[in-house]
Amino acid sequence: MNGWAVSPGLHQNHNNFLPAIKSMPISAVKQNSVLQTLVNKSEEPEKEPESEDLLRAEQEWDALENIQTELYCKKTGLIGVLPGQTPLISFNEALQYFQTADLSEYMKKIQPTVRRSGFSAVSHLLFGPPRLHRDLHAERDLVLTIAQCPLDNGQQVHVRILQTIYKKLTGARFDCPLFGSHWEQLGFQGLDPGTDLRAAGLLGLMHLLHMVMDPKILPLAHDIFRLSQHHRQNFPFCLMSLNITRICIQVLREERVSRECNRRQQVFAVLNDLYVAVYFHLYHVWKTQNKTISDSGYVLKEVEVLAKKKPKELFRQLDVHLKERPLPKDLPLEIWTHHPAEQRIENHDGSHAQAGGICFTGVCEQQVQEDRLI
Repeated sequence: MNGWAVSPGLHQNHNNFLPAIKSMPISAVKQNSVLQTLVNKSEEPEKEPESEDLLRAEQEWDALENIQTELYCKKTGLIGVLPGQTPLISFNEALQYFQTADLSEYMKKIQPTVRRSGFSAVSHLLFGPPRLHRDLHAERDLVLTIAQCPLDNGQQVHVRILQTIYKKLTGARFDCPLFGSHWEQLGFQGLDPGTDLRAAGLLGLMHLLHMVMDPKILPLAHDIFRLSQHHRQNFPFCLMSLNITRICIQVLREERVSRECNRRQQVFAVLNDLYVAVYFHLYHVWKTQNKTISDSGYVLKEVEVLAKKKPKELFRQLDVHLKERPLPKDLPLEIWTHHPAEQRIENHDGSHAQAGGICFTGVCEQQVQEDRLI
């Protein structure tokens, strides 16, 4: 090949010459006369049979491009073959992952309900909200178990959840590094979003994922995110979201939404709606009453009390807002017919299942001991 012989051991010894060219773009390397035949071979009018040396050179060229791509991904912290190649993940797909994953290590840490004793226990039994139906215990335990799961940057589903949230909020088309100041712009406290998840675990990210992937709620998410960037009324969007998830966990453990869960025969969907309803109420108060970051503690305390005492009122406010908000132009009118959380699929035996065919199976089928349900 033009008097040049390509060594068969070139691929194995790529580390010997890679430092000399790793800073060069691929287009510059292609100008090298050694590889000119590969670049210009399509311009020849008659294509001659490819020699063994030429085929070997093509393989080595492809290997070189792969090596440079891997170096780029490692340097930037991106997961995947190329930047922007991490696909978006839906809430249902992420939920199915948690349903089938082995979460036994984290399930041991959950406390499904608040422990009460003495007069408090008697008062709650006589005058408190109804208990959650036994057939919903597994779903409730799954919710609380996800809240115990930390972010694992080596787990592809975890990374896809994080990247999806980033892309849907910012409108970015490409993946972002897993560590960096761009997470602070979204409202995390530091360069690593995983450090903020201690109080809410991956449930905090699942709530955000639900809000940005539901086409009816995404405009509200953008409204809240824009307000969080206001020059005077700004607040950390994701950190506030995690605080709301923490409130939802406490409301669930105190059985304040058990009546609604029993009525709809769902836990996750009810908690998702509660999360969005609480965040909408906080957004409305923050915007209309000109709140600032110095008011955050008082506002969070107020919405927590309201979520525990009047969750039904929060659901009503959110429902009114979503019905009054203009329909996005790219969505069909049918999407407003039923709330996604209340859709059902009728089985052959007359029973009902959740839309999308999701059923809570796997590790969460374990029976909950009675002494834990106080």
